Amino acid sequence: VTLELGGKSPVILGRSADIARATERVVLGKMMNAGQICLAPDYMLVPEEKEAEVVAGLTAAASAMYPTLLANPDYTAIINDRHFQRLTTWIDDARARGAEVLQVNPANEDFTATNSRKLPLHIVRNPTEDMTVMQEEIFGPILPVRTYKTLDGAIDEVNRRDRPLGLYYFGSDESERRRVLDRTISGGVTIDDVIFHISQEELPFGGVGPSGMGAYHGEIGYRTFSHAKSVYKQPRIDVAGLAGIKPPYGKKTRASVARQMK
Repeated sequence: VTLELGGKSPVILGRSADIARATERVVLGKMMNAGQICLAPDYMLVPEEKEAEVVAGLTAAASAMYPTLLANPDYTAIINDRHFQRLTTWIDDARARGAEVLQVNPANEDFTATNSRKLPLHIVRNPTEDMTVMQEEIFGPILPVRTYKTLDGAIDEVNRRDRPLGLYYFGSDESERRRVLDRTISGGVTIDDVIFHISQEELPFGGVGPSGMGAYHGEIGYRTFSHAKSVYKQPRIDVAGLAGIKPPYGKKTRASVARQMK
């Protein structure tokens, strides 16, 4: 059985990361298809002293890529009413539990006056664990941004959750990068971007644990979806007799059993 599922794919922003570049790439991955991609970045973990700069970078990137939303053919809608209601309920839940939720709406459009099911990017600043956005895969344009004091703290947070389909690390510090790769388990990893490991046809793609099982793409995909048929041709020599497994049983049989019992 091969299953590609999903999960909460985290972004770990290292202290050595280029914030402008990282936030632009995260926004691109998060708002593509309005976040309705199994590998979309689900939440961000950022150094506590860089949180304001990260939020500003996310806002600027989203505004530059999507200066308008309602009539913009570059930005799609949520797939149906049920999922639109789910996402808006989760936003309300975060606000009700005390989170600061920023709606990135550069043209100040009135989304309540339309039934287009378009939903702008919502940045949830430092959400708590009891909020639904931190408990379920979001699959929409809501981006929780949490802070960390140490990289080990960020890694521990990732490891407290189910193993994700993807993990994304931004940063130029090789030792930090190595620590993230060595201490986390995920279906795949993209470094200094999001989602792109799925487009590398020679790399196996798949999940692990709750995010899936098995992998495909390239040679491993050929092997996954093919049946390896075994064929054996016995030589003329009496192998059964030599092995002592052909009746009548005697000394050879006892010797064979004794060898296997050692």
